[in-house]
Formats: sequence, structure tokens, C-alpha cells
Amino acid sequence: MEGSTSTTLVVVGDEAPAAIRSLTRFANVRAASFHDVPDASDSDVARWSAHSTEPYVVHDLDPLGHVASAWVEFFEEQVTLGVLELEIDRAIEAAGRHLIAVPDYYVVIHPETLPTTWRHWWLGVIAAASPTRVIPWPAPDRSDDDSFARLLRKLPTGRAWPEVETWLPNVVRQVPDRVGLDGRVDRAS
Repeated sequence: MEGSTSTTLVVVGDEAPAAIRSLTRFANVRAASFHDVPDASDSDVARWSAHSTEPYVVHDLDPLGHVASAWVEFFEEQVTLGVLELEIDRAIEAAGRHLIAVPDYYVVIHPETLPTTWRHWWLGVIAAASPTRVIPWPAPDRSDDDSFARLLRKLPTGRAWPEVETWLPNVVRQVPDRVGLDGRVDRAS
């Protein structure tokens, strides 16, 4: 599958569906919430994104969602390290086969309200891989339908995501409360 020429954003947070709906009226944006579509697969969304001709593609199905969940659950002592490593291997394999694609940007709505370990995932682990590609959006204006559109117009530039196989295996050593401090990755003991 060919990669998309559009700028792709994955929106994260409880208000993601509403934020995405606010963009559906713009001709230059292809936007959809997959939040309530239980059978939407990562490869379906990757195909949907790749076939877009609009400059922006916005959705809420994180292609690394299984890795994120396993990382959070590992540090909350709900799964084993083996589960996290398995999800990482699956994501790397899927990316290699072009069944998933990391979006150009993650927009994290109200990161201050996220549970602590999830906040460390989004603003620590993911942001460490490409700092300008994770955008905390603390206060979307519910009374202003154009606030998300303005965010699209002001996306920061910066280095693109490195290939997932170069950084994703290292997330097993990134510890909440320690990731990204002083530019180093602390190791779990």
C-alpha cells in the first residue's frame, strides 16, 4: 500500500470524536471518528488514509494503540513484559508490511486530565521519539467550531518520525516519571 501524501493526525482523548466532527465541513480535511466502530482495523484505517486526496486526514484510531495499552498495563502491573514485547513485535511487523502507518502528528486533548501513566506515554514515550509531532491541546474551545481548524493551520515543523523499528523496541526500557529526563532513557531494573 502506498503511503498517504496527506498530513495525518490522530486525535487522542475523550473529546476526540467531537473535535474530529468539527472538521468534517472543511473541504481540505478528511475526518472520521472510529471510536464507535468496533470492527475498524488498523489496516482498514491505513487504507482509508492512504486513499485520501485531501491535504489533511484526521481520525482517532491510533495504529500504536495496542503497544500503548500494553506499556501502560505493564507499568500498572496488569500484564507481563512478554505481552508488551509481543505488541511491539506485532506493530513493527505491521509497519514493515505497510498495514499501519504512524500519523504525522498526535493531538492529545486535555493531557492534564489523563491518568498519570497514559500522560507519560503520550508526553514522554511518544514525544521522545519525535518531540514536535506530539501536540498537547489543553483547552479546545467547545464554543468555537474553528478552534481545531486553527490548530491544523499552525502545525509545527520538525523532523519526521523515525522508522518504528528504530525506536519502538526501546519503549520497554522507558519508565514513567523518568522518560525523557536530561535527554536520556532510564532503564527499568
